[in-house]
Amino acid sequence: MTQTPVGRRERKKAATRQAIADAALRLFLEHGYDRVSLREIADTADVSTTTLFKHFSGKEALVFDQERDNEAQLIAAVRGRGGQDIVGALRDHFLDAYLPIARHPQAAEFVALVDATPALRSYAERMWTRHTDSLSAAIAEECGAHHDDLSCVALARFVLEIPALVRGRPDPRAAIEAIFDILARGWVRPDPVR
Repeated sequence: MTQTPVGRRERKKAATRQAIADAALRLFLEHGYDRVSLREIADTADVSTTTLFKHFSGKEALVFDQERDNEAQLIAAVRGRGGQDIVGALRDHFLDAYLPIARHPQAAEFVALVDATPALRSYAERMWTRHTDSLSAAIAEECGAHHDDLSCVALARFVLEIPALVRGRPDPRAAIEAIFDILARGWVRPDPVR
């Protein structure tokens, strides 16, 4: 989880960032992603567009305002697992980090917004998969394997697909558990539908 900023300046920056993200999400949910301009978001948050860009790289980043800490948290889950196996540590991380987001009162609206907006779907996928190299390197390091070992890269990539696979599922916990069961034990042919 993100540490609470301790200094006054850091708290103010964090509050400004949160106000911008909240204004953006509210406007996107009310009017649709494509109908909202960056200027409208800045005005609603009572900041300049320059300030908006100091906190966010672009319009898509406003929707996924919590993503900047994902990479560090994933690597910390692998390195700080305290004797737990890597797949188990990543499972615990996803259950701890993703479930509160999935249970948020606006989660269904958020999923609908992302699913209805091709630019957001694409950004969400890129956002997670760009961590493949660093996560696979951390996994490899913990295993004593070469930094680009295929099994480590594959595990990292599969883990990073979880948010896309779980998004919109009626029971996110069950979906996360099922995916990690496959990663831990391998794929088992499902029972035929009757």
